[in-house]
Amino acid sequence: MKLNSKKVTVQKSASELCEFLADVKNYEGLMPDTISKFEVIRDNAFVFALKGMPEIALEIKEVDSPNKVVLGAISDKLPFTLKSDIDRVSDTSSTAELLFEGEFNSMMAMMIKSPISKFIETLASNLEKL
Repeated sequence: MKLNSKKVTVQKSASELCEFLADVKNYEGLMPDTISKFEVIRDNAFVFALKGMPEIALEIKEVDSPNKVVLGAISDKLPFTLKSDIDRVSDTSSTAELLFEGEFNSMMAMMIKSPISKFIETLASNLEKL
C-alpha cells in the first residue's frame, strides 16, 4: 500500500528542514491533536499513539541530507516506512511530501487506509506551519 500527502511549502531551507525531520523530538509538534502518547525512546526513535489506535514505534532508517528522511516501524507486525521527500525552492524555503509505504494484507489495508491518509495529511499540514 502506498499513500502520499499533498506537497507543502515550508519556510525553512531544504537542509534546515532535513535537520528538523532527522531529530525525533520534533515529531511531537507535528502530531495530530488526537495524540494520546509521545515518547522519545532512543536518540533516533520514538513511540506514539493516537486515541483509539495502538502504539506505533518509529525509528530513523535513513537520512540523505538535504533531500530525504526515512522513518520505519520498529515492529514487524506493521511493517512500513514514512519517507519525507524534500526539494529546495530557495535559500529560505523548500517543499516536502510525505510518502507512506507498507506491506499489508487487503483486509488490514482497507482498515488503515483512511486513518493513515488523515495522519500523513495532518503531519504535512503541520510541517507547512513551521
